[in-house]
Amino acid sequence: MRDNPAASILSDAARPRLYDRALKAARIGVWECDLATERLSWTSGVYAIFGYPAGNPLRRADILDLYVDESRRHMELARAEVIRSGRSVTLDTEIRTWHGESRWMRLSIDVLREDDRPVRIFGCKQDVTADRLSIEQLRRQAETDPLTGLANRAMFQARYREVVGDSLNHGFASALVLIDLDGFKELNDTLGHLAGDACLCEVGQRLRRAFHRAGLISRLGGDEFAIILRAPTDPARIEEVLQRTIVMLNRALFWNGRRIEISASIGAALIGRPHRRRIADLFEEADLALYQAKAAGRNRVHLIGHQAQSRAA
Repeated sequence: MRDNPAASILSDAARPRLYDRALKAARIGVWECDLATERLSWTSGVYAIFGYPAGNPLRRADILDLYVDESRRHMELARAEVIRSGRSVTLDTEIRTWHGESRWMRLSIDVLREDDRPVRIFGCKQDVTADRLSIEQLRRQAETDPLTGLANRAMFQARYREVVGDSLNHGFASALVLIDLDGFKELNDTLGHLAGDACLCEVGQRLRRAFHRAGLISRLGGDEFAIILRAPTDPARIEEVLQRTIVMLNRALFWNGRRIEISASIGAALIGRPHRRRIADLFEEADLALYQAKAAGRNRVHLIGHQAQSRAA
């Protein structure tokens, strides 16, 4: 009678080694810690997750240093709660491996009690970096304008009330800024959409440089951009920033050997005391300011809530 090959593979002697290899291949490991001595024990899968040399001693203080600060705090709080309550927990933690690589790990913690006294904690550690990166990529795609890399309209709408509300609550003299490119439709009609796309990408890069400390920079669609200036500053300073932005956007760009002249109109409404605005009214006021900038001849700034208005560049 022929031996069953499966039975030989899963013999008592081979089973622990086979299980350990299977867990390691799945990027999962098992760990435990003796609470009296703080002595750690890991399977090979945990060593692999941390990139930790198998021969190195496992000192808890050294391993804690591999956790990112916030994750270490959350993990220590969860550990203490498991020991206190006896209820297991699972949480995601960020670590830096032995080689300095960023990695995300799903950590489960349970406790073993003897005579109603906690003596050992144990659980699993699983590398979930790929899952986290996939989720982050999907989130970025959902929130980002694919052409310019700025926040898209959905992201702007999602964060608008939060950012503006924060400025109102703290009394910041900041502003909601709306920008339209002048003559963009004519550019598209004359040189085509590839030239228009190149123009929008360049404008996006220039806005990043001009507003790198802004609370939110977004492309709402077409040639429309919106910026929430979050840093507390005075209205005159905001006016200066917007006037410099007009000058910066006025610089020509070159595409396929062609020189393309661009300009922009900017409308803005102040947020915060003494120019306090209701969130519901703010966008309408900034849109009105943009309309007034265009009506006054384009290529200029109109800032509602400050006396220095409607100056051309």
